[in-house]
Amino acid sequence: MALRRLVIEMGMGVDQHGQDPTVAAARAVRNAIAHNALPGIWEVAGLTHPDEMVVEVQVAAPYPERVREEDVLAVLPFGQKRLQVQDGGLVVQGRAIPELADRNDEMLLALAAVTVWVEAGEK
Repeated sequence: MALRRLVIEMGMGVDQHGQDPTVAAARAVRNAIAHNALPGIWEVAGLTHPDEMVVEVQVAAPYPERVREEDVLAVLPFGQKRLQVQDGGLVVQGRAIPELADRNDEMLLALAAVTVWVEAGEK
């Protein structure tokens, strides 16, 4: 059997205060999956449980070396999860607010693509 793509969802996430690329990345993944349902997992692909799908996440974020993989993947409720982080996203000058524990005035934006793969017979 071969893995075949069932769906690709895209999202964006922002950390306005805190300068944490993991927060921005997790929000991007949450945004990507927030408004979908996957009945095709059962009706078309024939899976008996959603943990049988493979969920591949690609994230582009500022400071990718600081992204905590387990925190980003924890956003996904099911699946065999994989994460690839690369340098990207955007750093925008915001406003540092001491009461929000800002270290500087950076706002971090991350982008995510979430691909769901399922086992399928050969074409």
